[in-house]
Amino acid sequence: MSILPRGLYAITPDENDTAHLFEQVSAAIQGGIAILQYRHKGASAALKREQAAALLPLCRAANVPFIINDDLWLAMELSADGLHLGGEDGCIATARKTLGGDKFLGSSCYGSIERALAAKTAGADHIAFGAMFPSQTKPNAKQAPLSLFAQAHEQVGLPTVGIGGVTLENAPQLVAAGAHAIAVISALFDAPDVAERARAFTKIF
Repeated sequence: MSILPRGLYAITPDENDTAHLFEQVSAAIQGGIAILQYRHKGASAALKREQAAALLPLCRAANVPFIINDDLWLAMELSADGLHLGGEDGCIATARKTLGGDKFLGSSCYGSIERALAAKTAGADHIAFGAMFPSQTKPNAKQAPLSLFAQAHEQVGLPTVGIGGVTLENAPQLVAAGAHAIAVISALFDAPDVAERARAFTKIF
């Protein structure tokens, strides 16, 4: 089973312009992101396929794992490097069986060690906790405690990702608490210089 790289885990914004998204992701890769997750909650199946197919070779050329959010069949069709499933987005065990053992499989565990243990048993190889801070993307999300990272290290033993409201200012708290990776959307892609912002996040590690 693959080990998730340590560092900045970039998640794409809801951008309908594929050419602009390609430019943004290119800049993020130049800045040193460790992982890219393609996520676009409002896109049609056709747009998702178009955008994911455009971004995959970009990531491959840079040796950055390309993970698809919540769409097992798109991940299979494109032979992406992995899949991320939210709490209500499908069965981890089914996804692991379908993907095979060599693909990344992440699970959103919110603020729950129990969810993390269940995800590991079902075949996840990394787990995400959050929202760690108040989040623009999910303003009503319940905040998760920083102590989860040390607890997960002891009890679960999988790489952990901190997500939700992460900024350049608060990201060091996550790394200090033991997060293996930090997931960012707006704090990266809304920056005036995406490559420079990615470099700044990467320096935290």
